[in-house]
Amino acid sequence: MADKMIRIRRASREDRRRPVLLAIAGDSAAGKSTVANGIVDALGPDRCVVLSTDDYHRYDRYERAHKPFTALHPDCHHLAILAQHLQLLATGQPILKPVYDHSSGRLIRPQLVEPTDVIVVEGLLPLHTKLARACFDVTVYLDPPEHIRRSWKVARDTTSRGYTEDQVLAELVERESESVTFIRPQRAHADIVVRFAPIEARDDPPDTPLSASLLLRTTIGQPDLSEVLHPGMARTIHMRLARDADGRPVDSVHVHGYANPEDSATAEKMVWHALGHDDMAVPDVLGRIGADERSTPLAITQMLLLHHVLAAGR
Repeated sequence: MADKMIRIRRASREDRRRPVLLAIAGDSAAGKSTVANGIVDALGPDRCVVLSTDDYHRYDRYERAHKPFTALHPDCHHLAILAQHLQLLATGQPILKPVYDHSSGRLIRPQLVEPTDVIVVEGLLPLHTKLARACFDVTVYLDPPEHIRRSWKVARDTTSRGYTEDQVLAELVERESESVTFIRPQRAHADIVVRFAPIEARDDPPDTPLSASLLLRTTIGQPDLSEVLHPGMARTIHMRLARDADGRPVDSVHVHGYANPEDSATAEKMVWHALGHDDMAVPDVLGRIGADERSTPLAITQMLLLHHVLAAGR
């Protein structure tokens, strides 16, 4: 039996490429899908696939209504199966992934997922367990201010998920304690923490594009952006030394949404060049928000994540 098991293990490793796994964690409507979609579009579907942890819901929407917890609680998810699937994908093996349909709130037919060069895993709890965290090469936590996230959630759930505004607001209240207990602690396990928000010190009009703050932790090798972060670019992008939640010094990069289009375009090109991409233009799919809106802070955030997954692949 021992010889047979050895042969099975060896056979399972033959001709398997090891994909790069990127985790994007955050609360509901924090912008995870928007960030992930730009990366997938830039790499192409042959090289990159997105896996949503929402597909690992243990109960459908109607069953959850009679449970003593919400979709943010770990007991509402098959986290052990998620971790098992991440291990399989990380070793280049396919999985049969469950599928949750947000429009109907039901669990539907599972889907075969073949590993690609890069696998982006986005959702509520990808960093909740130690076993799942061990599978990722790069981890990100999206941390928008709560009032912004709540407005995003109301807009999304009322337009595409069949909820009324009152239902969404009531759900936000119901979920708050579980968000504090289970979702937000994942921030401590992220290599990069991203916050899209207005700049508090400025009195910009309400329609001013959001800026981005990126906390770059030393848990992975961060790129050298010194050639970009000079005084002449300070209106668009700059970096300062900050203190992490544990008091340790950490680099904090700020990309300003209020910068004019010419300065923003220059910053994007300079960051792309600093990341070593002299042979190709900045992918025009980066920074997209919906069909006709674009954000330089989002584009530069996606550039940094692309840099990390490509570097990990090399």
